[in-house]
Amino acid sequence: MNKRGHVLNAVLLSVGLGLLLEPSLDLKTLETIVAITIPVTLGALFPDVDTDFGRHRKTLHNLPVLVAFLAFPYYFENLQYVWIGVLTHFVLDVAGSRRGIALFYPLSPTEYNLPFGVPVSSSKADLVTVLVTAGEILIAAAIIYEVPQWGFEMSRQAIGI
Repeated sequence: MNKRGHVLNAVLLSVGLGLLLEPSLDLKTLETIVAITIPVTLGALFPDVDTDFGRHRKTLHNLPVLVAFLAFPYYFENLQYVWIGVLTHFVLDVAGSRRGIALFYPLSPTEYNLPFGVPVSSSKADLVTVLVTAGEILIAAAIIYEVPQWGFEMSRQAIGI
């Protein structure tokens, strides 16, 4: 995807995450959305810095870069959501575009994608971006609301309740 697609994805995802994390629909919801939007958008744009140096969709589009950004919350408290932007950039490039990314670069230059992506210049690129974002929000909702329930259920079973 292009910058426009990554920004669209980051903003829509941030609104969705903000509503999932703070569903009260008051000022706290807006504060949560803003707090998430800025770092997620920065993270979503970062991997494309490799268009100015290195090999695009290889140098900064791989698992070592994602792992580095996963460490951000431990060192930069105000950038705790940057890794989400980097991850969703990767998801959008893999699921939304035909080219994909070299996920295991520098070990392997092979680019991975899913068969339903579209060319970046396609008139359907925005639609694909919205669909991928909706999928990301559904996955986030499952993680936020369902995964803790699985833990509670396993604990109940372990203690025999």
